[in-house]
Amino acid sequence: MTIAATLARYFGRQFLFAVLTALAGLTFLASLFDFIELLRRAALRPDATFGLVAEIAALRLPWLMMQLLPFSVLLGGIYAFWRLTRSSELVVARAAGISIWQILTAPFLVALAIGATATTVISPISSATYARASALNQAYIDVGAHPLSLSGGELWVRQSDDGLVADGVAIIHANHVSQQGKTLRAREISVFRLDPGDHLLLRIEAPKGELVPGYWVFSGARTLEPGHLPSAPTTVRLPTDLTLARVQESFASPDALSVWELPGFISLLAHAGFSTVAHRLYFQTLLALPLLCGTMALVSAGFSMRPARHGRVSEMLISGVAAGFALFLISKVAAEYGQSGALPLLLAAWAPAASGLLLALALLLHLEDG
Repeated sequence: MTIAATLARYFGRQFLFAVLTALAGLTFLASLFDFIELLRRAALRPDATFGLVAEIAALRLPWLMMQLLPFSVLLGGIYAFWRLTRSSELVVARAAGISIWQILTAPFLVALAIGATATTVISPISSATYARASALNQAYIDVGAHPLSLSGGELWVRQSDDGLVADGVAIIHANHVSQQGKTLRAREISVFRLDPGDHLLLRIEAPKGELVPGYWVFSGARTLEPGHLPSAPTTVRLPTDLTLARVQESFASPDALSVWELPGFISLLAHAGFSTVAHRLYFQTLLALPLLCGTMALVSAGFSMRPARHGRVSEMLISGVAAGFALFLISKVAAEYGQSGALPLLLAAWAPAASGLLLALALLLHLEDG
């Protein structure tokens, strides 16, 4: 038992070192290309200095690490297991009566721990730095390309109606919204006020309006009620708990929110009537990250623990990289389908990792028992 525990710690350390090395190498390459792309886009911006571009690229490093982590576990695991096999350390361990499952327990747990650390610790850092990098990028490089303009500037909001009807709702639609300083301005606005039974009580049409603390202020608004003529144009103030920051965050990427902030923010979005699909999918993807890392560890073991005397080792290693990359790609494709509504969110986030885990276990069973 002491020998097995000592070997488990040794294999775990070797696996951890290989994964961290792969993560550092991949992150360096990705950040280099990202930095070059930022320099290209900043070439025509006089305010975008070399130092600013370097700062944006540095702030994006934690986000790049989160994106590359599963593939880093795969490449690091393949290298670690291949080196242990080539040096005959795994052969000796198995000859001593230690099964492949005992050998893989420590690397699998290390992979789970890496994924859990990324979800709980790196994610808050990544979200904060990514949000700062996005703000600097929008202010100095992609000037004017704030989230509202990137989303087409159309806004739908559903909020509780505390003005006219108790427990009713107000649905607000604006064809164009834009940010001017710290003010949100809207044009071509329609407001539908409904009672608790979703029956239309009145409609407000306004050519323009703006969001101020605690209120929507609609200028030149006409009120239309069933059985009544339209009212004369006037200014209408509609109470709201919506803020400019919440509107910006609803249009912004979910990557700018950590795993700890997402549940509460999703509830706020749902209450305000915004779509929560992208944020809920990203939250489930973060929760599934430890399982995906563990799956990548087992996939790497299944394709790299073949003894050299059996031959075709290079083909097995290439197949392992291809299989892991295919799993990584499938997870991204499933996420796109989930965001479009073609797949349930839980299935889109968890199915690639779970199915990959089952396939890896089947391959290891074949390797162990023949």
